[in-house]
Amino acid sequence: MKEDYYEILGVSKGASAAEIKKAYRKKAIEFHPDKNPGDAKAEEMFKKAAEAYEVLSDQDKRAKYDQFGHAAFDGSAGFGGGGMNMDDIFSQFGDIFGSAFGGGFSGFSGFGGGGQRRVKGSNLRIRVKLTLEEVANGVEKKVKVRRKVQADGVTYKTCPTCNGSGQITKITNTILGRMQTATTCNTCGGSGQTIDKRPAGADAQGLKVEEETISIKIPPGVEDGMQLKVSGKGNGAPGNGIPGDLLVAIETIEHDTLKREGDNLHYDLYISISEAVLGSSKEIDAIGGKVRIKLEPGIQSGKILRLRGKGINSINGYGSGDLLVHVNVWTPKELNKEQREFFERMQNDENFVPKPEKSDKSFFEKVKDMFS
Repeated sequence: MKEDYYEILGVSKGASAAEIKKAYRKKAIEFHPDKNPGDAKAEEMFKKAAEAYEVLSDQDKRAKYDQFGHAAFDGSAGFGGGGMNMDDIFSQFGDIFGSAFGGGFSGFSGFGGGGQRRVKGSNLRIRVKLTLEEVANGVEKKVKVRRKVQADGVTYKTCPTCNGSGQITKITNTILGRMQTATTCNTCGGSGQTIDKRPAGADAQGLKVEEETISIKIPPGVEDGMQLKVSGKGNGAPGNGIPGDLLVAIETIEHDTLKREGDNLHYDLYISISEAVLGSSKEIDAIGGKVRIKLEPGIQSGKILRLRGKGINSINGYGSGDLLVHVNVWTPKELNKEQREFFERMQNDENFVPKPEKSDKSFFEKVKDMFS
């Protein structure tokens, strides 16, 4: 079971953005590979802290994590921070270390080549529409994406401006002493490399657009508007850079008869007066096909039948919701002479006089039961 992100950084769930950033910087400095060479455990803690910070420092990701836990970012497609490696960490969060490692931080030895910073490509965004059945059970979708990749035959050389570091260091004399600052190299954009040979069809960065079919595994229980991430399937980056991510926005298609509320589903069942009086057997819609339910004689309009486990699979993996069947007795608006005479005779009949029992719940009690 994955550790709680708040516990990894040592902060409370109500921690402010500044407190989270401060806690991450402290952990990152403590377990930084340059301070712990060859220490696999320290490297793992360094990665965990970066993963936790990636989620908790982003307002939208943090809200999803607080609501769904790690399941909001789980999946073999690489959702969330679980697929982070050293290149991800130093390309995204390098600036948070400040001068802790000798000025503008640009990576560390052993990754990216001689301390060279690796630029990350831009993210791509797509929208995927899902049916209610796909939402309930999870689904694997294949989508075609046009993304930038390095062209065949392109070569790069060390940037002459920054000598491959990707940054320009400046030392300024101030009343407080000599201060060192680092800025991204304007010549190479921070990659440390410039293009040497560019094949036909490649842009100024040595990239070309190609169409690729990508398989996306969507876990059950996702909601409309939720965003998933497929790591490394965005646009490529020049030189030794790493690709961006593919962000997948979920859009759900409305079902004809079933309405979703959290992990529960609702179905409106209309029956005739005779079916309510005599009882009946009805076939209704459910996830995966039709199901048959039995209506007892004398069933009342407004009765809610709960079919347990027939709802949506929980995104947290905690079982499934229920299917709630709302019984509505349909009153005919037009009667023939014989029918009217029958109901006129029944107006004073003892069996037709309303006699609610204590077991017949009120409207407010039924609403309360729906959310329990």
